Amino acid sequence: MRAYTRGLPTPDVTAFVRAALPAPPARVLEVGAGGGGLAAALAGAGYEVVAIDPAADTPAVRAVALHELDEPRASFAAAVAVVSLHHVQPLEESFRRLAELVRPGGVLAIDEIDVERLDERAARWWLEHSGHEAEPGEVVANLRGHLHSLARMREVLGAWFALGEPVRGAYMHRWEVPPGLREAEERLIAAGELPAVGVRLVGIRRP
Repeated sequence: MRAYTRGLPTPDVTAFVRAALPAPPARVLEVGAGGGGLAAALAGAGYEVVAIDPAADTPAVRAVALHELDEPRASFAAAVAVVSLHHVQPLEESFRRLAELVRPGGVLAIDEIDVERLDERAARWWLEHSGHEAEPGEVVANLRGHLHSLARMREVLGAWFALGEPVRGAYMHRWEVPPGLREAEERLIAAGELPAVGVRLVGIRRP
């Protein structure tokens, strides 16, 4: 469920992250960096970025899992996770390591899919635009079966981070569909015809 097109973050993702981060220069950890597009944008804005992804295939992103990252404790002023925390394994150990790496008072910016809000209406809309062949119910069951729920992620992270209220919005237009569908999805959400599957929240590392 990568929220990137051709390795680049969508503009609204970049804007959300930049608004949440402390001013540069600050050391930022990006968890699940994909092709490194967001990390490059943040580095260009003056941040010192360490980008990691177990499946990385570019020198700009370290091919390491979060729980195995070898960095000093409290060495990051902020961490960013764009549609990546829902599949980190092992969850508890990975989140504990994340908390160790972010200094007290540091920021955690999360952009996610709330898989529990995904329903057959959203899956059907996505299938119509993505060209994939499947039954909507199969898509929902598959994703709910292997992704961490938002509730579970918040439960574990809450031991170390004071998490703000989630801000919900469109998401399906970011997932393997042609560009330009964001407004259409937002109109359907506003009309009550689709659920708001996307969610963003910001946390502060507890002392």
